[in-house]
Amino acid sequence: MKDKVCLKTERLTLLPHGTKYLDTTHKYASDTENTKYMMALPSDSLEATREFLESCEREWEKEKPSFYELAILKDGIQIGSIGLYLNDSYDTCELGWILAGDYHGYGYATEAALAAMKYAKEEIGINHFIAHCDSENSASENVMKKLGMTKVSCHGGRKNKGSDEERMEYLYEKY
Repeated sequence: MKDKVCLKTERLTLLPHGTKYLDTTHKYASDTENTKYMMALPSDSLEATREFLESCEREWEKEKPSFYELAILKDGIQIGSIGLYLNDSYDTCELGWILAGDYHGYGYATEAALAAMKYAKEEIGINHFIAHCDSENSASENVMKKLGMTKVSCHGGRKNKGSDEERMEYLYEKY
């Protein structure tokens, strides 16, 4: 399945994520400033990043993956990733993204997310999308708004990996 997936936008290419992108992924995934609003990052080690990417490769090999993780490339260089995480009934997809710090503020996350959403609609049959973010992550919140998503809740209990404090979290959705 993964050999058939290649999403192209005006400026980006999205390909199945895997160990081929270990070094570039680890660079942005282990950067504490870049991941300060993330629940599962920063990555603790190169081996932890490798294990995650190996899990992505295994998932792409399944007939019916529960998630699709895509590397985001600009001019052939990996600049980030976007994930599509499906619920058990395959009718809702949670979006998540991360870009290397040098690529923030250029609209790449929105562009990649729109391509991933189109893929999810056309190839998987998903029409309901959700996304979460730390309430202080205005950049991700802006992406959600640009995707046409609506804020449906704000609640406490968020625990980001790089922080000891409990945070507030926004939930956005789009049908």
